[in-house]
Amino acid sequence: MSVHKEIKRITTHILQEMKQRGEKISMLTAYDYSMATILDDAGLDVLLVGDSASNVMAGHETTLPITLDQMIYHAASVIRAVKRAFVVVDLPFGSYQGNSKEALNSAIRIMKESGAHGVKLEGGEEIIESVQRIITAGIPVMGHLGLTPQSIYKFGTYSVRAKEEEEANKLKSDVLALQAAGCFGIVLEKIPATLGKEVSESLHIPTIGIGAGPDCDGQVLVVNDMIGLTKGFKPRFLRQYINLYDEILGAAQAYIRDVKANDFPNEKEQY
Repeated sequence: MSVHKEIKRITTHILQEMKQRGEKISMLTAYDYSMATILDDAGLDVLLVGDSASNVMAGHETTLPITLDQMIYHAASVIRAVKRAFVVVDLPFGSYQGNSKEALNSAIRIMKESGAHGVKLEGGEEIIESVQRIITAGIPVMGHLGLTPQSIYKFGTYSVRAKEEEEANKLKSDVLALQAAGCFGIVLEKIPATLGKEVSESLHIPTIGIGAGPDCDGQVLVVNDMIGLTKGFKPRFLRQYINLYDEILGAAQAYIRDVKANDFPNEKEQY
């Protein structure tokens, strides 16, 4: 049975219980108050204020340009809407890599200024010190492995990661290190489904997949992709549930026609 009607607020403890009893965790991105209100009312377990806002909200080619201040703005907007979901926020590029003190300060700013419930960091062994320092301060941390978009210029491609044995073995080592450091969950992005299954079964914390197969403990998508607001982006892992691009395009064109024809506003739409 879904936890939707049983509890008032999703917590890291609830997410752990969901993994233990085999209940899948639902997760989508959210960046603003209006969308977060709808998603929370729908019963999403987790809302991710993703640095993907850099792409879908600001039009950048990568996630790298978005700043900590901008992430806090988006996170605060989402938090004001949410009554039930657990809200986790991406630490943006440059706010945690290579400096655990800066990572802690960035995480503290997100928690204090937005009211978020946790933060997410990309990477494995190389960021363990930052993860540990943040968790020691009492801030929940979610990991992110596989395709890590903040490292796109290092990879040079958005293709599937960890297909080769060496990279797969590193990923398996990294997930155990993140779990040992105290992460409450890990996002696995764009890896072979067999590896997603193996990793998920090896951990006692939940895994959230995006292009990582059906055996992860939950799934996440960028909401703009899922509802068809993002034109022309249709990777294999994406299931588009509605095409809002065409719906909104049609509505806007109808509005233009009515304005041009002096049909809007009519007598009932004036004072």
